[in-house]
Amino acid sequence: MKLPENLNRKLETCIQNNLFRKWPVFNNLIDFSSNDYIGFSKSETIFKHTHAYLLENEIFQNGATGSRLISGNHSLYQIAESFIAEFHEAEAALIFNSGYNANLGFFSAVPQENDVVLCDELCHASIKDGIAMSRAKSHYYIHNDVEDLERLILNHSNATIYIVTETVFSMDGDSPNLEELVYLSEKYNCYLIVDEAHALGVFGDKGEGLTQYLQLHNKFFARIVTFGKGLGYQGAAILGSDSLKEYLINFARSFVYTTGLSPHAVATILIAYQQLEIEKETREKLRQNIVFFNQQKNLLGLKPMFVHSKSPIHSAIVPGNKNVKELSENLQDKGFDVQSIFSPIVPEGQERIRFCLHSYNSEEEINKVLELVRDFVF
Repeated sequence: MKLPENLNRKLETCIQNNLFRKWPVFNNLIDFSSNDYIGFSKSETIFKHTHAYLLENEIFQNGATGSRLISGNHSLYQIAESFIAEFHEAEAALIFNSGYNANLGFFSAVPQENDVVLCDELCHASIKDGIAMSRAKSHYYIHNDVEDLERLILNHSNATIYIVTETVFSMDGDSPNLEELVYLSEKYNCYLIVDEAHALGVFGDKGEGLTQYLQLHNKFFARIVTFGKGLGYQGAAILGSDSLKEYLINFARSFVYTTGLSPHAVATILIAYQQLEIEKETREKLRQNIVFFNQQKNLLGLKPMFVHSKSPIHSAIVPGNKNVKELSENLQDKGFDVQSIFSPIVPEGQERIRFCLHSYNSEEEINKVLELVRDFVF
């Protein structure tokens, strides 16, 4: 049966705007595009330890068999959630099947009809989708602009207010001033929520994230950590109080009505966290690569085109969909997997190529890809 004509028109518009999505072709290009910041997705240690853990504990079950509230709450969940909560110095942790599920479940369930959600305009689509599903009022403040945020707070001073941000933004790779956000939340009695998706495994003595690194974690009502980036796997957890966990178990629909993760999946999350506790060399190598990348882009005269970032994510602004597409194709032809971001995904004139750095990238690879950018631009 053919698609309705209005759906065909939407597809045609996607193609015309360079937004048509297709399956990527597996390649052996040098990785500057994945979120596997410290290489855990390829860790033989985690793979072997997970297998050994399941054998030692005689866990041979393949699937969860149902929702955690029915038959899927196998014993590994409690072990993993206790470990994650202790690792993050939180009262409780609740595992979700993905970061998208976690944000959808939290923001659709927690803010109520007369509440107000004030969200950074560059927060992830999963946060925005969750907010859209809630019955609360919502406003988006100018990216990392605390003055605009305070203005919005004052406009809704009689409401229960939730402030939402991320510790590392996925397109720009920058971070908010968390100290100022904490100050505002305490000044006006707001509930502060942060997504640490791109900070887990990157910041902190054990890769625990930016809020703990700054010793501000106890100031947040909820923290969302995802495992598909720094941990190289899948899933997510919401960190908060015991009462928040109980509330989400009862009202977060993306939790209540979802089949649980398999014992193997939860064991992998647990083992990855245990490895994160003792893994130092890969995190240090990632940090060195971030410093080296910033130094080299400055030496090559590329600083003005890059968004300032101290995270693994670095975006070079190349205005025009045609220009950014040509540059990314040029880099890929030379053996580097670097992704282009077109408008209207980002505002017109803010088209970009997005570099994701990893512990396994060499300085030679970093220098070479930046030289190719310089040669293309100049």
